[in-house]
Amino acid sequence: MDRYRGVRTAVVVGAGIAGLTAATALARDGWQVEVAEAGPPEAPAGWGLCLTGPSLRALDELGLADACTAEGYGMSTITHVDVHGEPAGEVQLPRLIGARRPAMAGIARPALHRVLHAEAERCGAVVRHGLTVAAVDHDGALVRVRLSDGTVRRVALLVGADGIRSAVRGLLGLEASLDFHGQMVWRALVPRPRWATGIHQFAGKADTAGLVPLSDRQAYVFLTENGVERSALPEAELAPRLRQLLEAFPGRVEEIRSLVAASASVVRRPVLTALLGGAWHRGNGVVIGDAAHAPAPQMASGAALAIEDGLVLARELARHESVELGLQAFVGRRARRCRTLVETSVAIAGLEQARRHHEAYPLADSCHRLMAEPA
Repeated sequence: MDRYRGVRTAVVVGAGIAGLTAATALARDGWQVEVAEAGPPEAPAGWGLCLTGPSLRALDELGLADACTAEGYGMSTITHVDVHGEPAGEVQLPRLIGARRPAMAGIARPALHRVLHAEAERCGAVVRHGLTVAAVDHDGALVRVRLSDGTVRRVALLVGADGIRSAVRGLLGLEASLDFHGQMVWRALVPRPRWATGIHQFAGKADTAGLVPLSDRQAYVFLTENGVERSALPEAELAPRLRQLLEAFPGRVEEIRSLVAASASVVRRPVLTALLGGAWHRGNGVVIGDAAHAPAPQMASGAALAIEDGLVLARELARHESVELGLQAFVGRRARRCRTLVETSVAIAGLEQARRHHEAYPLADSCHRLMAEPA
């Protein structure tokens, strides 16, 4: 039931997964939405991600699940492989959007961005590039937002969807520490092996690795390097170093290693997490997605939380008589679920570094089942 009758204007900061989903959901509910994105209009470069069942369920509510699975690669299994290269179990994930549709999908980041960006604009949201937020002031029932070009907006809602290093979070006076967990994660785009019809996770004696299909032709390799300090490597050294790290894995990883040799797209990033322990909002400003809760990549569920946030935010605002009450309900509905996911991802990172893979796999599987519950 749509109960909010005030001014329906919103500024969303960040045109990533959370920001574009929120913009779409709000615009569909009659909000006038402006999205401020610091980056250029081109689809962002990037590797890939997994749209888990909860991601597809939320996207299906927006009518976008089929478009995303068509752009990506639908699958329903996670195969665990032990340190000897032998299968250690296969997890059949629940099909949350119907028995004839996949449980999850791998998708290239640029492809997902194109789907979400096109839908936000189709619904009437205006996306402006080369802009970010410079200052925020609370003005009674409105928020005064000064953008980086000097222009000012007085709106009923400010949504900070500007990532783990969120500027909006700081401008709202909210604090979250960025925690490094002694791991660097590698990713490389490679041709998809014919046998890779689901996610494969490989336990190593020192590190962990895996493969996620993104399309009929493409996949991405990931490797989590354990027990290392944050550091940067020259770009020319990335592919040779990743191939070297993959040497320690037996079995099918040898084929993956050979594919990395031909990859021109290799990245290495620190495993960071962030979690707001208290409120996610102040006045009529709120942060969502990684700005509020950034998990480690082990659960492959950061996108799911971001998409759910955008959808649930619009639903709660529609149910309440004021923006403030809607934001309170939104955070109350989301905080426990998101905290559990972030804390579980951190626990898995610790188990990986302790080489306790036999404990990490069941913990991940139980968290996937928990996430399958309604958001």
